[in-house]
Amino acid sequence: MGNAWMSVAGSQSGAKPPWNPDHRLEVSVGEVAAAFRAGEMFRLIDCREEDEYALCRIKGAQLCPLTELCTSGWESLVGQSEVVLVYCHHGMRSLRATALLRAKGCSNVFSLTGGIDLWAREVDPEIARY
Repeated sequence: MGNAWMSVAGSQSGAKPPWNPDHRLEVSVGEVAAAFRAGEMFRLIDCREEDEYALCRIKGAQLCPLTELCTSGWESLVGQSEVVLVYCHHGMRSLRATALLRAKGCSNVFSLTGGIDLWAREVDPEIARY
């Protein structure tokens, strides 16, 4: 599946998550793929480093490395009611970023389970794997 349908990157104020949030931190690649196909709106944050982002990324993602989220990058997300999906390579950094942002008051933040690697394997094989 190509990247053409993955053009959704922002979300509307007050938006509800397109998946069932049920107090969890992670969302499966299947749920996110279904949300993309349905045209759901949410902000997509890549918390990997710049060199990783240059190798491959999900179309529409905004780069904000975990190191920046830990210092000052989170400030633009706190208090906003938009839905935010964070991903990394395998899902560990994005899970840490999600927990950090939740602790800072961002309640609609979720981590992509398995990261871009699982996304490339199960949803979009055109994305380079490393």
